[in-house]
Order: sequence, then structure tokens, then C-alpha cells
Amino acid sequence: MSSEIISSEIKTVGKSGQISLGKSYAGKTLSLQRRADGSITLTAVALVPESQLWMLEEPHRSAIARGLAWAAETPPAETDLDELVERAMKKRKGERSRAGSR
Repeated sequence: MSSEIISSEIKTVGKSGQISLGKSYAGKTLSLQRRADGSITLTAVALVPESQLWMLEEPHRSAIARGLAWAAETPPAETDLDELVERAMKKRKGERSRAGSR
């Protein structure tokens, strides 16, 4: 991440305490840091809902990355629905027989 300054502007804070950053920032979430010397830093951030944080933790993060890599390199193929149902039924029967033998 580069901290190189690409533009600099002077903004005036209005009577309501607001400044306009321009339409390119409309709807963005920003982190505001106030420093002791009076300077402020605004940084665009992305927030992750708590219910989705698990996706960023291992082993889920790696599993998702592997799945995305597989999807990127594997061409789509037509699914034979009859074969899929047959495989599911066989698997279900196998699970039932194992459960009954306990």
C-alpha cells in the first residue's frame, strides 16, 4: 500500500461541521483519526459483519481460497440430474445402514 500523495486540496468546514469530499466517496465508510497535533486522517475502510467473520479465519479462509481457485480453473459442465439423485440415494441408504448397526 502506497502512502504517496496524489492530490492535495483545501476544504472549508461548513457551519454544520461538514466537508464535501466529492461524489467518488459517496456511500463509502471512512475511518477518522484525530492526532494530538490537530491533523486528521480519513481512510476508506470495509466492514465485515460479525456473522461473516468466520470466513476470514482458518481453516475456512484456505478452504474458500481453494474452492475459488478450483472454480477458476475448472470449466463448467452439464450436470446429469438422474445420476446425481442416484448417488444421493445410495449415500443416504449407506448412512441409514450404518446408523442401524450402532
